[in-house]
Amino acid sequence: MQLDTFRDVIDSTRAEIGKAVHGQDDLITLLLVSVFARGHCLLEGPPGTAKTLLAKTLSRTMQMDFGRIQFTPDLMPGDVIGGNIYNFQSGSFHLVKGPVFTDILLADEINRAPPKTQSALLQGMNERMVTIDSDTYPLGENFFVIATQNPIEQQGTYPLPEAQLDRFLFKLIVDFPDKAAELEILKRHRSKPIGFEPEKNDIQTVLNAETLAAGRALVDTIRLDDTILSYILDLVLATRNDAEIRHGVSTRAADALAGAVRARAAIEGRDYAIPDDVQALMVPAFRHRIVLGPTAEIEGRTPEEVLLSLFNRIDAPR
Repeated sequence: MQLDTFRDVIDSTRAEIGKAVHGQDDLITLLLVSVFARGHCLLEGPPGTAKTLLAKTLSRTMQMDFGRIQFTPDLMPGDVIGGNIYNFQSGSFHLVKGPVFTDILLADEINRAPPKTQSALLQGMNERMVTIDSDTYPLGENFFVIATQNPIEQQGTYPLPEAQLDRFLFKLIVDFPDKAAELEILKRHRSKPIGFEPEKNDIQTVLNAETLAAGRALVDTIRLDDTILSYILDLVLATRNDAEIRHGVSTRAADALAGAVRARAAIEGRDYAIPDDVQALMVPAFRHRIVLGPTAEIEGRTPEEVLLSLFNRIDAPR
């Protein structure tokens, strides 16, 4: 696949998603970066901000299997990955696969389930395989998780373990659209039946397995200069040495950001990465991977504020 063809695919995908999700253009771009960088994505925001709609609409633009798990406090790990069930007629066990066996998995309200159930996704997200009763089963190279969660200070939720957060390439904050965008949403829906589902609004398939593989192969060819890698590492090391941060980001995070930078460069129509790519992706790639220190917490600082302060102290390559 050539860069021009890739850009056409991206533009078509954006247009199809835009039929159902209005006023979230930057969010859609970051979600597509995540798809082509082979990373999972966590969407956080208050109820009613189109988190689930965005995930379902993306799945409709991709000709691949889609599965959804509604996380609840009583959900068990076996409800996620499946298990071996004894058949009394045959006198043997047979595997019943859980909803994790799909290409695109929507983990809806993932922080509604306790950590034991959340951790059922760890192996699948990291290795794209799951282990059931000592046997390992592949999930496929296209396995991709989009998880949604409401802000964790709401009642009845559980914070995601740091080990699981580190498996997400991006944590994207879904906020309310501005007034003009929200008015446009209401205008779009006033001619539709009440209860109309926007993700069914004539969404066309743009990506199939072959197109996705070709796009990812193109992303693999994007050039990353040593100066870009050094810039990424400077930012990573700064998170580990900042007084406001108790735990900085991992080497996995540095490598994940480097991959995402290549995907963004391709989406922007370049066969090489520039510092702007790093700057655009650092906060969504790092915000969920740092643990703030007591000073920052006492002052009410957010991870975004701390990261931006740190970012402003690091010189970008010229």
